[in-house]
Amino acid sequence: MSQDIPITYVPARNTIFLSFALAWAETLTADRIYIGVNALDYSGYPDCRPDYIQAMQEVFRLGTKQGREGNPINIVAPLIELKKTEIIQLGNKLGVPWEKTWSCYAGGETACGVCDSCRLRLAAFAELGLQDPVPYASC
Repeated sequence: MSQDIPITYVPARNTIFLSFALAWAETLTADRIYIGVNALDYSGYPDCRPDYIQAMQEVFRLGTKQGREGNPINIVAPLIELKKTEIIQLGNKLGVPWEKTWSCYAGGETACGVCDSCRLRLAAFAELGLQDPVPYASC
């Protein structure tokens, strides 16, 4: 996998998601929001890294009434430091229906099996000796 930011990068994707989540969370006076970013097997996306999450946490503190009043909404990223195999193990423990999940960035009706995301997912399932229940076009 390349160390460069991949062509599947979507500008400001997680910034948009976090911004909407923040606005909704503050209307509910929530104290946290969750995001499923991963820094170990993230294919180079800049908005899946710990420094980005830390910077957005500061935005949450400075950019909201709750934050300015000392009760900031916290960003929780429980998968950020997990390997893909650890994510699958946790998902299995929690009963994740993997057949209903999607990792592919190719945009087809079936997962491509060759994009970075598909390759990372397939490799993690294989490393655990498991079969990924998602159908792949190239597998």
